[in-house]
Amino acid sequence: MAGCLIILVGFAIRASFGVFQIPIATEFNWPRAEFSLAIAIQNLAWGIGQPIFGAIAEKMGDRKAIIMGAIVYAVGLVASSMAVTPEAHQMLEVLVGFGIAGTGFGVILAVVGRASSDENRSMSLAIATAAGSAGQVFGAPLAEYLLTFMTWQNVFVVFAAAIMATLALLPLMKTEPLASKSELEESMGQILIKAFKDPTYTLIFLGFFSCGYQLAFITAHFPAFVTEMCGAIDPSGTLAAVGVSTTSALGAISISLIGLANIAGTLFAGYLGKTYSKKYLLAAIYTGRTIVAALFILMPITPTSVIIFSITMGSLWLATVPLTSGLVAHIYGLRYMGTLYGIVFFSHQLGSFLGVWLGGRMYDAFGDYTMVWWIGVGVGAFSAIVHLPVKEQPLSARAA
Repeated sequence: MAGCLIILVGFAIRASFGVFQIPIATEFNWPRAEFSLAIAIQNLAWGIGQPIFGAIAEKMGDRKAIIMGAIVYAVGLVASSMAVTPEAHQMLEVLVGFGIAGTGFGVILAVVGRASSDENRSMSLAIATAAGSAGQVFGAPLAEYLLTFMTWQNVFVVFAAAIMATLALLPLMKTEPLASKSELEESMGQILIKAFKDPTYTLIFLGFFSCGYQLAFITAHFPAFVTEMCGAIDPSGTLAAVGVSTTSALGAISISLIGLANIAGTLFAGYLGKTYSKKYLLAAIYTGRTIVAALFILMPITPTSVIIFSITMGSLWLATVPLTSGLVAHIYGLRYMGTLYGIVFFSHQLGSFLGVWLGGRMYDAFGDYTMVWWIGVGVGAFSAIVHLPVKEQPLSARAA
């Protein structure tokens, strides 16, 4: 429960950054690419920090890793609130990215995975992942609400206080390393060498790239995209018909709807992962994402289509996380799950970097996001295909 609440707060903050794109760019008159690069750097730092914090947790203890992550997260947010140049904002997002790594999936999913039985691990990982989606439900709308009566700088400070407050939950977190005797006897170097030599690990690494690309692009750019597109085509009241007062609010609500739908989608994926092949479930999820994204960009964009897209894409949003982390634990064992999953997650964050940065770059160059959407469709199809050759048996069983 404590781990779920930490992920919930951390991801509520992380999911809100797209809401700040227009206020920050407007205040400083920055091109869209400048803010996009800051968030892209944040995502890349998150990816680099994930295996580092995973290794810290496995060597020094989970609680120490989380404390370090929360402190770095808070410092990064407060320092970012004082940045007045794009370069300063971009460099400080490195701290925010490392903070997300220390309080996010890599560390806490490893705790959950080690504390769960083989039978229940997929569902336990899904519950922890769904907590991140629960944070996304209220993170963006909360940021939008706070911006109505305080500056974006003050919102960053409030969020820094929130992530520090989660440390009060650590005494409630129980860590139970249920690794096998053989896993405990293996060094980190030995298991890493085995994983790097295994083509299946490479396929899982490559397959996670598109997940990061799609999720980060939508999180960072979709609120602004919705605000501009629906504001241009809906001057006469369709928004009111669906119960939304402004296009800016619709942008924040769309992120919230994605998170809400993902709670159900992630839990369902975890449930299916108990019975069915994880690699085929992952291929199906990436295929579904590809189809949903392609249909959305091909059809007229209206407030109604935004809501439908948010719910359908949301049902597939983080459903990949319990399946991918569960696959890593199943194939390579529990002892160094945090580090091994952290390395795979780096691919996710390389995709995140590209999705966020390319979104801003192409928007400034062409005035819209069309090309970035279609690249996302292509990499989604690639991920669906690349999971099919994965060998799902434990590495120890294949070596025997």
